[in-house]
Amino acid sequence: MSATLTLIAAVSADGYISRGSGVPWCLPADRAHFRQYTREKWLLLGRRTYEEMLGWFQPGHHPLVLTHEPKLIVPNGKAVSSVPEALRLAEYQRELVCCGGAEIYQAAISHAHRLIITEVHEILGHGLAFPKISKSEWEPVSRRSQAVDDDHAFSFEIVIYQRVQRLDLAA
Repeated sequence: MSATLTLIAAVSADGYISRGSGVPWCLPADRAHFRQYTREKWLLLGRRTYEEMLGWFQPGHHPLVLTHEPKLIVPNGKAVSSVPEALRLAEYQRELVCCGGAEIYQAAISHAHRLIITEVHEILGHGLAFPKISKSEWEPVSRRSQAVDDDHAFSFEIVIYQRVQRLDLAA
């Protein structure tokens, strides 16, 4: 048995997840979706993303922090040195959810089975990029839209992509 690796991210129309730190949007419906989807799951994240999320983790979260510092103490989780190591540790879990940042997404996308992308209809112009989603490797299987309203300054769509052709994920 092996865990499904899912990448979850909010991405601007021009491909950025952040201008340097934190999420650049306040989108309550997307935040609620993220919290609901990641509830009681193992999470893969980089050290900076982990530190930004401290105090946010919910009971049942098991963070695996991809870092060059193997002695990093991760309450309810563990420091890991690679995506394959994280997948081995999560082997008996149904799913491992990668929450970023940019370097971690880049390292994980070749191992991923699913992408859950909030496509935010805003141009950031610069910042930390999400890896390009190749139409030959990924196909959208569901889409949910959110219009601009009193709580959301930007419209967005939450799109779930499945890998079209399975790569050798053991490599």
